[in-house]
Amino acid sequence: MDKRMVDFIRALRAAGVRISIAENQDAMNGVQAVGIQDIGHFRTTLKSTLVKERNDQPTFEYFFPLFFSSNDPNLEDIYDQLTPEQQQMFQQAMNALMGDMEALKRLLDQLMRGEPLSQEQLDELGQTSGLQNGDDMYQRGWFERRMNQQLGMSQLLRMMDELLEQLAQMGMSQEDLNRLESLLRENMRGMSDQVSQYAGASLAERMAEKEPDPKPDLLDVDFHRLSQSDLDHLREEIRKLAARLRTRAAMRQKRSKTDHFDPRRTIRRNMRYEGVPIEMRFRKKQKKPSLVLICDLSTSMRYCVEFLLTLVYELQDQVTRTNSFIFISDLVDVTMDLEEHDSQIAVEKVLRENPPGYYSTDLGNSLNTFSRDHMATIDHRTTVIILGDGRNNYNNPRLDIAQDMQRRAKRLIWFCPEGQNQWGTGDSDMHLYAGKADGVYLVRTLRHLADAVDKILAEG
Repeated sequence: MDKRMVDFIRALRAAGVRISIAENQDAMNGVQAVGIQDIGHFRTTLKSTLVKERNDQPTFEYFFPLFFSSNDPNLEDIYDQLTPEQQQMFQQAMNALMGDMEALKRLLDQLMRGEPLSQEQLDELGQTSGLQNGDDMYQRGWFERRMNQQLGMSQLLRMMDELLEQLAQMGMSQEDLNRLESLLRENMRGMSDQVSQYAGASLAERMAEKEPDPKPDLLDVDFHRLSQSDLDHLREEIRKLAARLRTRAAMRQKRSKTDHFDPRRTIRRNMRYEGVPIEMRFRKKQKKPSLVLICDLSTSMRYCVEFLLTLVYELQDQVTRTNSFIFISDLVDVTMDLEEHDSQIAVEKVLRENPPGYYSTDLGNSLNTFSRDHMATIDHRTTVIILGDGRNNYNNPRLDIAQDMQRRAKRLIWFCPEGQNQWGTGDSDMHLYAGKADGVYLVRTLRHLADAVDKILAEG
């Protein structure tokens, strides 16, 4: 049992659950105290000592039965529930249909007797399906299908339907046929569960045998690969990330308070002294940028937009002014929503009130709305950031407006989650928009996004 527990803990670690050596020992001591006779107490002891975070509870519940549950399904002996005449009728129908398919006949007979698959049968199925080469739980469904295919479950289903038809022609009542079909299907379900349990337990044991891969830093995981638990964790961490960026920006502001010598203004000021530099002139370097954010809120971009808006509004003391807009098929001004509430509450409200729907992305139309109603938010001190993949559903990209925005602004920057090799493919107009921008940042991960925001703040 000790080895089984060690393997269980190693499998949990391989699945990403953080378990310390002290917690491992606590689990061992707890089981020694409560014993293993009561499976409920045993399970509760392990769960209370090994699981610290709510997000890890489903992982525990998934792996526990793979290590500590019996693999013997509760199958019914169907022959015992048939009369001698029905048993004889069943054998005649089976012989008439099966022909030379001895393996399928033996499986059906095993199913009728309520006998679970033997360990030898399961091992053979696992060997022929390549289960010995599996080492991760995401492969479980594939191996289950392969093993059921090797077992002949799909052929057995077809044969069962033909068998019931034959029995009906031989005079078995519909009530008895329905009862027989129900029992057969229940036993087949039990066998399938046995195959599933075997595949899952085998993979879990192999996961326990290998050293767990180091868990990647969530800051470096692509947005589209983040699980819901990963996203929840990042939402908790983003304030800490913003605090680090704020400290870095504040240090830059402090260093920039020293006035810089301005040679042009000094020369002009001292022309009355025939060029002798009697009066020095200095200039202060402005480090706080004024921002205009235009964010693609379509389904593929929502997490990226959520994190960008949260970061920027956590850093408002490092920004002169921010005007924010989101778009899918048309532009929506969300500046007031974001200014009136705490950043995370405000961003959640924006996402909730602008859900994805049947409408398709149309950046060109959104730029047209911006040009008509909001172009005055851009001046020579403004940094315009457009967050999107440049995919425009073959609509007019309105490059003329993008160029006008770039001309009016201090600079126009794109934050794009797609690499340059994807620009111009399908409905992408990114290769065209890039020509009207002062720069493009790749933002596939939260670290990319944070680094891009930090650079914008640094350049002022």
